[in-house]
Amino acid sequence: MQRIDTRKAAAKKIMLIGLALVLAVLLAAYASLGRPAASETAPTAGAPKNEPASPPNAPEDETLWLTVPKMARVQDLPVYTGPATDEATLAESALHVEGTGFPWQEEANVYIAGHRIGYEGEASYLVFYDLDVLQSGDEVILTDADGTRYTYSVFTSFTVGPYDYHVTKPIPGKNVISLQTCTLPDFAERFVVQAELVSVSS
Repeated sequence: MQRIDTRKAAAKKIMLIGLALVLAVLLAAYASLGRPAASETAPTAGAPKNEPASPPNAPEDETLWLTVPKMARVQDLPVYTGPATDEATLAESALHVEGTGFPWQEEANVYIAGHRIGYEGEASYLVFYDLDVLQSGDEVILTDADGTRYTYSVFTSFTVGPYDYHVTKPIPGKNVISLQTCTLPDFAERFVVQAELVSVSS
């Protein structure tokens, strides 16, 4: 009698394991419904990731010219692109930080740095000295190598630490320019003015 009960218990166990396996297969099949095949989602070899294509009207020469009517030394100031540590470019003029946006791109943050004081005798001496005079609504104008003029309106200013790189990132839904210089008297922090694109003209 005991042997028959043992056989029944073993048969019951096998049946439960079988049911569990069937359920697992059915759940896996259900979960995979509607999922695209791997070939549909895999990126193409060599394709750039998260890099928006440049618009067709992007100029070949990336040099920009900066004008800020309210600032004494910023009239058609050449702006050259280079790494944030490019002291040679900063000595020559203002620096468009490499890897940040251009005005012809959507949701760009065109990040430009200039000396607050710099060195006497260099072209960039005192170039952004009076950056802190800018107020909400003041104009900032960029012109590209094709003569397209981008007019921005100041909307904010703030101070950050020298390693707060988040300020160079794009602002969702906006096309902005950021102008940065050092704080006085000890140059310990960075003063930033941001303006939003309001018009584009040729």
